[in-house]
Amino acid sequence: MCTSIIEIVRAQGMAKRGDEWFTLSQAVVAYDHARHAPLGDVITLDFINIGLDPGARAGIELTLATAKELRAALERAIAAAEFEEAQVRGKGAVPRFAPTA
Repeated sequence: MCTSIIEIVRAQGMAKRGDEWFTLSQAVVAYDHARHAPLGDVITLDFINIGLDPGARAGIELTLATAKELRAALERAIAAAEFEEAQVRGKGAVPRFAPTA
């Protein structure tokens, strides 16, 4: 049974397929049955460009535990990057580290 859990956001960046890089237009986060990984239900990340052919996709299937670890790592990296950006722009930010999951 499909879960129908899906989130779609605009994306700016690049993804790689084979030896070719392509620009992104969307990122899709879903929770459903694994299509390729030998797992049950997984968090799927799809980075796509809807203006290109269907192969313009970078897909990842993660266990919930791995997705949680990735979320925590992203929160830490984002907090550090925001601090770095504030320091570079001279705003004198105070570090705000996200809690680990």
